[in-house]
Amino acid sequence: MIAEAAPLTEQKHLFSLPVGIHYINCATRSPFSRAVEQAGHDALTHHANPFGLHPDDFFSGSVRVRALFSQLIHNPDPERIAIIPSVSYGMGVVARNLPRKPGIRPGQHIVLADAEFPSDVYAWERVCAELSLTITVVAMPTDFPKGPAWNERLLDAIGPDTALVVVPAVHWMYGLRFDLEAIGQRAREVGAWLAIDGTQSIGALPFDLDAVQPDAVVCAGYKWLMGPYSLGLAYFGPAFDDGIPLEEGWMNRLDSNQFHRLMDYQPAYRPKAYRYNVGEQTHFIQMPMLETALTQLLAWQPERIQAYTKQLMDPAWPILESLGCRIEPANGRVGRSHHLVGLWLPDHANPMAISQALQAQNVAISARATVLRIAPHLYNTPADVDALVGVLTEVLM
Repeated sequence: MIAEAAPLTEQKHLFSLPVGIHYINCATRSPFSRAVEQAGHDALTHHANPFGLHPDDFFSGSVRVRALFSQLIHNPDPERIAIIPSVSYGMGVVARNLPRKPGIRPGQHIVLADAEFPSDVYAWERVCAELSLTITVVAMPTDFPKGPAWNERLLDAIGPDTALVVVPAVHWMYGLRFDLEAIGQRAREVGAWLAIDGTQSIGALPFDLDAVQPDAVVCAGYKWLMGPYSLGLAYFGPAFDDGIPLEEGWMNRLDSNQFHRLMDYQPAYRPKAYRYNVGEQTHFIQMPMLETALTQLLAWQPERIQAYTKQLMDPAWPILESLGCRIEPANGRVGRSHHLVGLWLPDHANPMAISQALQAQNVAISARATVLRIAPHLYNTPADVDALVGVLTEVLM
């Protein structure tokens, strides 16, 4: 029997955050851990002199990162992971290959959640025009709790005329969870593809690829994966095995590590998702940083990150609710997450003005639409929560 891992304690000592700064904003960008920072410095030093660089060195770092990310999402086949620069790139791959989907026909629709991040929306405009598809946006309920009803609305929107469902595990503004297992099952029943934006969840919230069975999972690396900007990862399932990439990178072809034969042009791609790697996917400086970050996340475990952020923030919610704020209840797979929470302010409050008041007191959160987005991690302590509550108490009373 495997012993359950011990609960995590705060890990602020592993980061270089200045004293007096209360950074509760991992949903915007994660700070680097000291280890990730050092990996970047080491890579810069190492590659200042390229003497002795071997062809396989252009591939080995990404091989390790794909394996680590596969462990994180419980993917048994790292060859299904591609190196991408952004969510828009990964969703662009899905859009590029949607015309190849078996059974695609004019009049079908793409299902999106309301107020989704732009990279999950803009990708479909051109393909909808080309294929005569429409977009169905599933509105968020106005009443609390919002999560169960929103999930039901989304499931109801998926039917025989659905070509594609695009949904996050956690909404990027509100922190509301979507039941990916139920959505995946419904999509498979009607023959729709399922593309998941894991940017605001993977790394801090457990994700089981086999339970969800998506066709694509796209994830930026600079938020909850705690790596560098402009480097991300994507899973592409069997539906994409013979698909069309966004670019024809030479590294994505068979035997591309045999530099002495590169002029023997190779029509065949490396297997599975390798064709979707961005050009120059080696990222000599950034890849070691992402590798270090993923190694640390696997040691921490997303389950324990959820537990820590829940325990950290739980004392704050009753106080903030007494000031007229609202939060979604924690309600399993259809409630709020604990690492990213939307705080609905009283009607009279101005989210941007409150965000500025918090910034003036060195408290970093994000204002998104009518909510404050609070996104704690292991580097946060009760002192950070006290600072947040103190400023909100002062400006809302």
